[in-house]
Amino acid sequence: MRDAALVQASAAGPTGSAEVDGANLWYEVTGSLGAAPPIVLLHAGIGDARMWDDQVAPFAQRFPVIRYDARGFGRSGPATGGFSPIADLAALLAILGVSRAHLVGLSMGGTVAVDAALAYPDLVAGLVVAGARPSGLVPSRALRSAWEAVDVALAAGDVAGAVELELRMWVDGPNRTPDQVDPTVRERVREMDAALFALPDQGEPRPPDPPAVGRLGAIRAPTFVIVGAEDQPDVLAGGDLLSTGVPGARKAVIPDAAHVPNMERPAAFNRLVLDFLTSVGAG
Repeated sequence: MRDAALVQASAAGPTGSAEVDGANLWYEVTGSLGAAPPIVLLHAGIGDARMWDDQVAPFAQRFPVIRYDARGFGRSGPATGGFSPIADLAALLAILGVSRAHLVGLSMGGTVAVDAALAYPDLVAGLVVAGARPSGLVPSRALRSAWEAVDVALAAGDVAGAVELELRMWVDGPNRTPDQVDPTVRERVREMDAALFALPDQGEPRPPDPPAVGRLGAIRAPTFVIVGAEDQPDVLAGGDLLSTGVPGARKAVIPDAAHVPNMERPAAFNRLVLDFLTSVGAG
């Protein structure tokens, strides 16, 4: 049944808060949820559902659209203790009365989408994975060092410096300087990322066991992998692994974009996703 907690209407659609396993998840629905699978937008770990602002209206011209803030992000409740991101996703969709959906995930959201396609194969009609690595893939030493630099800045109380390091790592990418990136995109991500660092310590997401990296061949959903050409080498390698490991997967590379191609090159990103999901249909 539908969640009774719809509380207001935004410019895009009705929003609400759903109680899922002890946490309140903020969500927004644009369009009418009915027989056709909606698009569910899963955001990256450097932001929240606002990073999909350039996708909601174009996608809603062809599909109902659901976006939500993951537990501990944006307008959703804090994450405490252990929790399962894929169980949160499945529970939210059950509350909204959705039994089948197209998942479009970016970075962290893409990893969750892949895990969900394995855990709940009947739920996933189509799978779009952007800038993501499958769960269980060991990060390179260079990527671990970059994460450690962020931790050092935070330990020193330099939140602004930590956010800037993440912008350089993810929004700029390893081969571009900040002045080569749209300043509006940088500032949009800065606002979201800074808000995350302002939150208290969060709980720990439980990784799937076994992880996805050794099970990609079991994914049944039609799959489309998207990467930005300027993204981190680890992410580009993860995209290659997904596109070769998932049976029948397609892949596209968006030039002049790094880890948030949907924000840097929204027209190209939207066209690729809509063309793919239109071809998939109801799955």
